[in-house]
Amino acid sequence: MKVIISGGNGQLGQDCLSVLEKKHQVYSFSSRELDITNSEKVKTIFEEILPEVVINCAAYTAVDLCETEKEKCWAVNAEGPEKLARGCKHIKAKLIHISTDYVFDGSKPITQVYNENDQVGPVSQYGQSKLAGEENIRKINADHLIIRTAWLYGISGKNFLKTMLRLAAADSARTLKVVNDQFGSLTWTHSLARQISHLLTSEITGTIHATAEGHSTWYEAATTFLTMMDIPYSIEPCTTADYPTPARRPTNSILENQLLKHEKLNIMAHWRDDLQEFVNRYKKDLLAEL
Repeated sequence: MKVIISGGNGQLGQDCLSVLEKKHQVYSFSSRELDITNSEKVKTIFEEILPEVVINCAAYTAVDLCETEKEKCWAVNAEGPEKLARGCKHIKAKLIHISTDYVFDGSKPITQVYNENDQVGPVSQYGQSKLAGEENIRKINADHLIIRTAWLYGISGKNFLKTMLRLAAADSARTLKVVNDQFGSLTWTHSLARQISHLLTSEITGTIHATAEGHSTWYEAATTFLTMMDIPYSIEPCTTADYPTPARRPTNSILENQLLKHEKLNIMAHWRDDLQEFVNRYKKDLLAEL
């Protein structure tokens, strides 16, 4: 199968390439090589390769900067998916698009989860732009699969876990404060890439959720990771109010992979199991980066 990956230089894009290239003919493009906001560039590359599937991992994910850099945020997260949808429709390709938990307002009680049919209501520019991207795809190309995921980490690029590791290693005596009243499912990009690979040959379309099983707070995720890494640390839990940011974050970002489970397609593991495997595989690399 011919597959194009846009946003191939990101942490999910790189893991998608490493997983998919074992079975498929994969063409991975960085955001510069394939600017999804450029209709002509999209059309030219799509017509040249004629992929059967396009996986869009490109996004403007600087959540706080989205509040001020609205034009760039909306161009990449809303208009870009629209152009990809048109390009896919033109060559009769399926579009797999990566979306986010931020399309929800996060107001559900923590004991509850968000399913695919729950009411959306983003509370930030990032979330609003990503929801607009979803809606644009639905309007243009029926042959699509929108995958909402959350709290991504991987060995490539920057992420929350790497930041915690860097700060803790720099000064173990320094007490870090980490938010302990936001809940979600820490999701390894490699596992999500495997899930996407599992879905390539399926008939599933529409909108699904794909995150690791279980949930934690950012504080629990950080302390669990650093303990697994055998790094001494001093971390105190804090509230969202103690750590104000330009963009509002959903308090409850727990997504349930309901449709994947209904279709017996879910292969996502528990976040703790994935995190342990991630550490087992990359501990030396993570320490070497420091």
